[in-house]
Amino acid sequence: MPQPATPDSAAIGLAPRQLAWQVLLAVGAGAYADLALERELQRHPLEGADRALATELAYGAIRQRRLLDGWLDALGKVPAARQPPKLRWLLHLGLYQLLFSSRVPASAAVSTSVELAKQGGMGRLAPVVNGLLRACGRRRAGAKPEPWDGLGPLPADPASCLGLRHSLPAWLAELAMQWPEPELFAAACNQPPALDLRVNPLRTSRAAVLEAFAAAGLEAAPLPELANGLTLRGRSGELRHLPGYGEGHWCVQDRSAQAVGLLLDPQPGERILDACAAPGGKSTHLAELIRDQGEVWAVDRSEGRLRRVGVNAARLGLGSIHTLVADATELAAVKPEWCGWFDRILLDAPCSGLGTLARHADARWRITPALIGELVLLQRRLLEALLPLLKPGGQLVYATCTVNSAENSQLLQAFLGDHPAWRCLQQWQRWPASGGGDGFYAALLQETPGA
Repeated sequence: MPQPATPDSAAIGLAPRQLAWQVLLAVGAGAYADLALERELQRHPLEGADRALATELAYGAIRQRRLLDGWLDALGKVPAARQPPKLRWLLHLGLYQLLFSSRVPASAAVSTSVELAKQGGMGRLAPVVNGLLRACGRRRAGAKPEPWDGLGPLPADPASCLGLRHSLPAWLAELAMQWPEPELFAAACNQPPALDLRVNPLRTSRAAVLEAFAAAGLEAAPLPELANGLTLRGRSGELRHLPGYGEGHWCVQDRSAQAVGLLLDPQPGERILDACAAPGGKSTHLAELIRDQGEVWAVDRSEGRLRRVGVNAARLGLGSIHTLVADATELAAVKPEWCGWFDRILLDAPCSGLGTLARHADARWRITPALIGELVLLQRRLLEALLPLLKPGGQLVYATCTVNSAENSQLLQAFLGDHPAWRCLQQWQRWPASGGGDGFYAALLQETPGA
């Protein structure tokens, strides 16, 4: 493993690259990208620009794994899949800087990668690193705009070409070709996600938060379609240090996720169930929408993740949220007194997350078609299990953060076919957008009285 940066190496920019390399090694061995980055930052804290660079390089190289492997296959004597992991991920780190990072000079990308090889116990392979990265630079001479320019002939098959250019696994590229705008979807998957916030109207106003951010030199803008939504632009640093965080004036929530709570439209005094709640972004939104008057029950199987719901609720000053560790498919048996008890239910179902690939750098390499098949079965089980908990005439929102119709409209169509008394009052599909916003699906369901 690479060793912690020395003061001298940090001075020439090795520290963030070294940390990013450690994250790539950990993810290559099976770790989750966000947890690996958090762990390395705890071990070797970085601040400001160094922290931002380490994050960009780690997440960017993970997202672009397929394209970077394509460059290794084109330039190296040994195919990427047969490279020693330490070398493969170091070369990915260097190639990513050459292909994607406009603020890193090519000479710095090469020299720091060579130095990391030496410090990481791969001195004999340093010439290989130097030669391969310089060969990439020669092919890229002339500042070609696209990161695949110079790679060589691209696959003739449209799905294979899309998958290589935008670094999607083959099965996902095939699936994307069936969607309305495969090129836009693929491009959005590789854009750093927007940082959207939801203002807590029980403690402040959006105008006041925007004013506080402006006074702190932060650029933020309101989200026109959301009365309490705004987005931060540029680098914001540690969120806990931003104005209003400690006072519970706002929380982080993507604009599409905010729209899900609005679709359920809970009212003060009602009982609301958030059936798969952790870490609680939608639970706290529902509590704000009922003005903290009523009951919001946040249920999740994970006790550890459910604790975050309580922490978030306390910071936001919300007292209407109650938590229960339970499997939502078994709630009618575990809590029989809940049958016919809830005015509204939110089922934000476990899903493939194909609408949030930009947010979760390694997700595309973990998801498989077989896993999606298992998720569809679970989603249907959850939907069926929650129906008895609704009051007569109550409403349920089924939501996912995916754009896969098998988990969304197709599942809903099959459900309605088996339950003719139920109808869909409204549904929408949002696609991931390069300008911000995750891909989400949501449908509002209600049983027809007396049917």
